[in-house]
Amino acid sequence: MSDPKLVLASASPRRRELLARLGIEPTEIAAADIDETPADGERPKAYAIRMARGKAQAAARGDAFVLAGDTVVSMGRRILPKAEDVETAQACLQALSGRRHLVLSSVALRWPDGTLRHKLNETVVRFKPLTPQEMADYIESGDWESKAGGYAIQGAAEGLIQWIRGSHSGVMGLPLFETRSLLRTAGFALG
Repeated sequence: MSDPKLVLASASPRRRELLARLGIEPTEIAAADIDETPADGERPKAYAIRMARGKAQAAARGDAFVLAGDTVVSMGRRILPKAEDVETAQACLQALSGRRHLVLSSVALRWPDGTLRHKLNETVVRFKPLTPQEMADYIESGDWESKAGGYAIQGAAEGLIQWIRGSHSGVMGLPLFETRSLLRTAGFALG
């Protein structure tokens, strides 16, 4: 029996690579374009879940499952922005320097019949105290571009992280344990 059709509602090459680790190749890539502005007073967990579910709904198809994810970097109730410019990346690195923070990685799976399920992974990450030169070097690398909280753990930032407690793949953008669980429930054959 062949796997059902799967649409990945993300243009992220990282999410596609992570999905391949589970032996899954999406039938189609259909990046969901939704408003990603947090609602007034919205807490980070609720925001991460809303974004993943919203992306899955936005890419909905009647003949396929749709998988979507969202990653949020938070410090307390504060959601750190996706770094789109150098100033934002610098502000994020200064906030993260020498402190721990929470990475919330939500994954949602929409069934062809409209059923929508999600799972949330929480990972605690601690950066070392960063020197001005380390911050400048990281900014120069460009690894921060379009990344939640201004960093990508799979790049040079990994050498600046003292420890993580949780899911490395979740920090990368798709928590594989939770994703595997959703896909198995939907009948996908996984190794």
